[in-house]
Amino acid sequence: MDETERITRSPAETEALGECWGRDAERGTVFALCGDLGAGKTQLVRGIARGLGFSGRVHSPTFTLVNVYEGGRLTLFHLDLYRLETREQLLSAGIHEYLDPDGVSVIEWAERWFSESHGPLPANVHPVRIETVAETERRISYEYSGH
Repeated sequence: MDETERITRSPAETEALGECWGRDAERGTVFALCGDLGAGKTQLVRGIARGLGFSGRVHSPTFTLVNVYEGGRLTLFHLDLYRLETREQLLSAGIHEYLDPDGVSVIEWAERWFSESHGPLPANVHPVRIETVAETERRISYEYSGH
C-alpha cells in the first residue's frame, strides 16, 4: 500500500475525506492519527463516523479515553491518547483491545502507541499524518487503500 497525500482546504473537506474512508472501512480497521493540537484529527473522525452511518454528535474523548459510537454500519471506537504519556499507562488503559476491533477504531495521538521502535504496523492499522499548512488548509498523508 503506497502513501497518499491529500490537501484539504476546509474542515468540511477534511470531514468529506473521512466520510469516504468510513464508507470503505471494514470490520477490524484501525486508523492511527498523528498531528498537532488543532490539526483536524477530530474533524476527520467526524467524517469517518458519518461514513459508517453514525448521525449523532462526535467529540474528542480526551478525558474519557474512548467514545463508542453505535448505530451505524459498524461500531466506531474513538480513542484519544493525548493524556497518556507512558507505555505502561497505555497498557493499563486497555489500548490493546482496540487494535483488533469488532468494528472500526480511530486513535488520536497514535504516535504515543505506535513508533518505529515497536516494529512494523499490523496490516489493519492505517497511519494518518495531519499537518497544518494554513489556517484552514491541511496536508493529510496516509496509507489506506480507500480514497
